[in-house]
Amino acid sequence: MPESDIQKLLSSFSPIQLNDMERVILMNRVEIKYLFPVSKLPVLLDELSAHYRILDINSIRTFPYHTTYLDTSDLLFYTQQVRGKLNRHKVRYRRYESTGESFLEIKKKTNKNRTIKWRIENSSKAQSPDAEATRFIEEYLPYYLPDLHPVLINGFNRITLVGKTCNERVTLDYNLAFASPEGENSGFPFLAVAELKREKITCMSPFALVMKRMGIRSGRFSKYCMGSALIMDMPRKNLLKHNLLLINKIENEYINANRS
Repeated sequence: MPESDIQKLLSSFSPIQLNDMERVILMNRVEIKYLFPVSKLPVLLDELSAHYRILDINSIRTFPYHTTYLDTSDLLFYTQQVRGKLNRHKVRYRRYESTGESFLEIKKKTNKNRTIKWRIENSSKAQSPDAEATRFIEEYLPYYLPDLHPVLINGFNRITLVGKTCNERVTLDYNLAFASPEGENSGFPFLAVAELKREKITCMSPFALVMKRMGIRSGRFSKYCMGSALIMDMPRKNLLKHNLLLINKIENEYINANRS
């Protein structure tokens, strides 16, 4: 759907400013992901406007993100992810285009299914982490990885919502695009990825109720793994079969919706 249409829908939300987001940074949290056709985004936004405020920076409410994922030569992080290993890690550079900030981030999925994130301001201008980044990685990873290097570049647009009554954050990502460092590229223009981020379950999430009412189920999804599988010949692709079938179904649903 056109970006101008999305902006019109977002005008019904009450705003929250960046400096008021402290309570929902949630660096240690529970994450629940949902995949659905981007054509359902208008209905979803209409349902959510009474329950959430929207991040607003200088009257802008959708923000482009740029992510560079790092991995080892033998694809340690990719392998951990597709196998569903707990106590796994992900290392990435993320640039927030709206503010110009760039961070090196480490995410850990614990054996209690919580996500912990650490980050420092740092930018990816070389083929490998600089000295400051290397010290940071060595501090938070349980193993020494001297060969970390960029393996996938990802871009998307994000809408960020903050609960009015529940201490939770919802992100809605669309226009997903992927590129390899060698220049191969593709994307999922038909797909939206929603993520519910909560410190713990303390109240009934309005977002979760809306998703249930719309028949959208939660599930596992990794931009890194799926983007890599889309544009590169990755090992263990069969372990992603469930997500590949789901994405194919969503694409067909999106195509059929646009025909009607």
